[in-house]
Amino acid sequence: MASTGNETGNQRLEPRIVAFFCNWCTYTAADLAGVSRLRHAPNARVIRVMCSGRLDPQFVLDAFARGADGVLVGGCHPETAITWKGTTRRSAGSRLLQRMMKDMGIHEDRFHLEWISASKGKR
Repeated sequence: MASTGNETGNQRLEPRIVAFFCNWCTYTAADLAGVSRLRHAPNARVIRVMCSGRLDPQFVLDAFARGADGVLVGGCHPETAITWKGTTRRSAGSRLLQRMMKDMGIHEDRFHLEWISASKGKR
């Protein structure tokens, strides 16, 4: 694996974050942040998904298995979601995912679910 310049020996200076962003809200907010020339975290890798509620929990576990230090799932607010049913399912699925992570020895603070609407680029 090639060095990214952020590594000293076996220690990384910044955590590797994988972010799964909903196409309709959170990804649009991230795009707004870019257009507004706000800084993005250089250690985060964004993966665009159509709906956070349709995100397979295995993708989150795979991110951890491949070396992610943290995973962020960003989706629409449940009351404004394009696919309200999917967002509600994601909220329930995240609780199950957190139990699975605990059983696997992955600390719950390494996973975060956040509702970020399209107009919240700064967030």
